[in-house]
Amino acid sequence: MKWLVRLLLLVLLAAAAAAGGVAWWLNQPLALAADSVELSIEQGELPRDIAQGWVHAGVQAPPWALYHWFRWSGDAKRIRAGSYEIGAGTTPRELLRKMVRGDETLATVRLIEGWTFRQFRAELAKADSLKPASAGMSDAQIMEAIGSPGQAPEGRFYPDTYAYSKGSPDLAVLKRAHRAMQQRVEEAWAARSSDLPLKTADEALILASIVEKETGAAAERGRIAAVFTNRLRVGMPLQTDPTVIYGLGEAFDGNLRKRDLLADTPFNTYTRPGLPPTPIAMPGAASLRAAVRPDASKALYFVSRGNGTSEFSDTLAEHNRAVNKYQRGR
Repeated sequence: MKWLVRLLLLVLLAAAAAAGGVAWWLNQPLALAADSVELSIEQGELPRDIAQGWVHAGVQAPPWALYHWFRWSGDAKRIRAGSYEIGAGTTPRELLRKMVRGDETLATVRLIEGWTFRQFRAELAKADSLKPASAGMSDAQIMEAIGSPGQAPEGRFYPDTYAYSKGSPDLAVLKRAHRAMQQRVEEAWAARSSDLPLKTADEALILASIVEKETGAAAERGRIAAVFTNRLRVGMPLQTDPTVIYGLGEAFDGNLRKRDLLADTPFNTYTRPGLPPTPIAMPGAASLRAAVRPDASKALYFVSRGNGTSEFSDTLAEHNRAVNKYQRGR
């Protein structure tokens, strides 16, 4: 009988030692093959594969030890998909806690006000660790993929800085930017001036894109928007160079010539009245506000002073004098 008691005692002591060893290991920093180790976990990935993935990425620990820790903890099914990074000092306990919290490593991509959709796509294509799901897609296919089939993409994406999990598809960023612009346009349209000569929120977006491209000084957005709304009221052509340049597309070589102003395209606001058929760039919040709530002004003209600001005029005679002063040096 005594030998049975002694055997049981030995088993209990061994179990306690093993438990103590496990507890010690769980709180010891993991050895890493580099200063930091990254791993992207896909949705539905099995705990065994996650453990093996960390070892393959550079965690110097037995994969079976990580796997059994994940299972024994009871949190294996709570591990979230995403991109994770750990550094020196990370323990097995902290590693699992990070994955359960979804404490991901995020990258960012910045989309600039005034960019065209072509520039937008180029920036996404070179963004860090962003999966190029849209590569090879036409603009029309992209719009269909994000749920807006038949819509022209120009101006439909809000310029901002977007954070994303490494390994995310670029279509996810496009969807967020598209949704953000829809919301911004709706908010701006709801706050529009009562006498605005625009019929739809889409027209406001088009005007905002022109204001964005014409603005040299941020404080002048409202006055520039006023010039264009005044012209729309009296049926005067908008005569704005950025729309002509947009219509030329890749043929534009940086030098706008008189023949370009005379060449009729759907975007030539010298040869065609009213707004162009689509936006010409991605406007920011300030240009959207200016388009729907322009400054109170009678100006119909403006010309660059050559220092980033503009001279505004109510009449053609005043405008001609300003052109002579600032453009011709007379």
